[in-house]
Amino acid sequence: MLHDRVLVRQDGGEGERRSTAGIVIPATASMGRRLSWATAVGVGPNVRSIVVGDRVLFDPDDRSEVELHGREYVLLRERDVHAVAATRVDADGTGLYL
Repeated sequence: MLHDRVLVRQDGGEGERRSTAGIVIPATASMGRRLSWATAVGVGPNVRSIVVGDRVLFDPDDRSEVELHGREYVLLRERDVHAVAATRVDADGTGLYL
């Protein structure tokens, strides 16, 4: 990885989802702009706030997809990440950096 790049693997698929009430929402349903969660699997040397294993929140419209060893990954810049969910925070913290 070079510079401020972050390589992530998306957690879930782009298929159908369930609402909190249990209603199935098909993948073809029109939705507003929705951010996605992914897990960081690689970071460049100039990335300051993300380490491998962190969950990151990003806009799926601003992504570059790449396939490595038959698996799909997304390549992002650190500035394209909206939030980082990490377990390495203080005991009284929320674990989410915005």
